[in-house]
Amino acid sequence: MKSTASLERSRRTSTILTYVALIFGAVIMVFPFVWMILTSFKTVEESMMVPPIIFPTSLSPANFIKAVTSLPFTNLYLNTILMVLFRVLFAILFSSMAGYAFAKLNFRGKNILFGIVLLQMSLPSQIFIIPQYQMVAKLGMANTIFALVFPGLVSAFGVFFLRQTYMGIPTEIGEAAYLDGCNQWQTFYKVMFPLTGTSVAALTIFTAVFAYGDLMWPLVVNSDLNMMTLSSGLATLRGQFSTDFPTLMAGSLLAMLPMIVLYLIFQRQFVEGIAGTGGK
Repeated sequence: MKSTASLERSRRTSTILTYVALIFGAVIMVFPFVWMILTSFKTVEESMMVPPIIFPTSLSPANFIKAVTSLPFTNLYLNTILMVLFRVLFAILFSSMAGYAFAKLNFRGKNILFGIVLLQMSLPSQIFIIPQYQMVAKLGMANTIFALVFPGLVSAFGVFFLRQTYMGIPTEIGEAAYLDGCNQWQTFYKVMFPLTGTSVAALTIFTAVFAYGDLMWPLVVNSDLNMMTLSSGLATLRGQFSTDFPTLMAGSLLAMLPMIVLYLIFQRQFVEGIAGTGGK
């Protein structure tokens, strides 16, 4: 009887400690966002005070008005949405075809080409900025939506990710489709591709998040403020010697709204996609 009570007490203690650790971790994760929201309502003097104050003296929308008037948010939203949309579409299209070819087809140089894909994944993306910019400049496509989308036309991570997914699909399914009269292309888009829904959803999420937060490439390739994205546009609010942090925080909060709305709408798909990446 004592051992049962002791075991129950130990489980209860373990549960309490687990919840305490989770709550502490949640507070650490949420605190920067709460601080950003509070700072967006402060004055410049309040944001620079030492020791810092947590709550602003008033909830004035002046910083949001200043952020909206300082930046062409309509263009920034549109450019960001188009960049994310086209990067996702190209990532799904080309990564699916390349992943299927590397997983299910036999052709000369297959391993060498896939090794190049892995090599690209292992290198930092910054080393590709100069050659990519030179290609865009020679095409005369700087300060365009195409320039923003260009690095995302092909995704090495997407190719590798979907190759692993196709390798997990039994080869017998493709052979059965071939016996039913499907050619290689029909086997791909009618039989194999529909089986990768969860992985495609995960790739969509990863591509959208990475594209939305991309800062360096939009700053390099598009110098016109009206052709920048939200991340690069917000970077222009940072001064060389001093920064209006309340206005910057207000602009950052406005820039977060699309992703927050998308997450609330597609929350189930987001969770399933992330969970599916480790489910195999």
